[in-house]
Order: sequence, then structure tokens, then C-alpha cells
Amino acid sequence: MSARVAVVVGNPRPASRTLHAASYVARQLAGREPDLTIDLATLGPALLDWADPGVADLVAEVGAADLVVVASPTYKGTYTGLLKLFLDRFAGGTGLRGLAVPLLLGAAPQHHLAAELTLRPVLTEIGATVPGRGLFVIDRQHDDPAAYADWLAATSPVVAAFLRTREEAAR
Repeated sequence: MSARVAVVVGNPRPASRTLHAASYVARQLAGREPDLTIDLATLGPALLDWADPGVADLVAEVGAADLVVVASPTYKGTYTGLLKLFLDRFAGGTGLRGLAVPLLLGAAPQHHLAAELTLRPVLTEIGATVPGRGLFVIDRQHDDPAAYADWLAATSPVVAAFLRTREEAAR
């Protein structure tokens, strides 16, 4: 059984550069397309309804994934409120049970620590293990593989070993 891979994108614009970047990172880490891609901008008011069963199902699917790329544009030095709405639905300590990659896109390099300082702590608080440092990409470079190369070189071996272990345990 192959490991489950998910992408969650908190950009208020559907089909954004952030979605493109997160999907690229997931493919590079897993060697295939993600099993689940959630573009939060497409959920509309359902995201505000804590009783919405569709959103609850998405939370459960993401929580059970072996690898989740969680991405957002950088707004005011942190991730979006849209992403915060979704992440608030996960139980503390156990909501995410696999690896999570914090990915932020931003207009300027002075925000390069935002993934480490704002998104990573939330992901670990809800139970994820972060396999390396958070990833920050200049948004105008979102489609340039060179913008990800060093981070992927450092992080891919850790993710690959983890996914291999999960797949072996599932057999």
C-alpha cells in the first residue's frame, strides 16, 4: 500500500501560484501526484461552518495522510487566515499523524523565516513531524525548480525514508 500524500493550500485565490508550488513539492518528495489536493479558496462558506461534514471529512483525510504539504502565501509576515481556519479544526497533538512540510511563498526575502517561525509551530502543535526546515520561496520564482533544489536535496532523503517505512509497515 502506498503512502498517502496530501496538499493543503491556504491562498484566497483558487488555482494560485501557491497551489502550483505545493503540488510541485509534493510530487518531488513523493515521486508521484498527491492523493488529495485541497485548495481552501474553493470551499467557500463551508470552511466557516464547524458542522459541515465535507470539511470534517477533508480534515480526517489530511490528518491520516503520511505526508502533507501545507502552503500559503505570506500575509503580514505569516500564513493566511484562510489556512488558520482549516488548521484550527485539527486536534492538538494528534490531528496530523504524519510528516508535514510548511511552505510559504512571499514577495520579498525578508520573510524567509516565516515558514519556520509561524507555520511550523502550528503544524507540530497539531501532531505533525516536520522533516526539515520550513520552505520559503519567492513567489515570482514559484515555477523555477532551482528555487526548491537545495531544500529538496536536504529534505527528500528524510521524507523518502519515512514514506518507505510507512509503506513497509502497511504491508
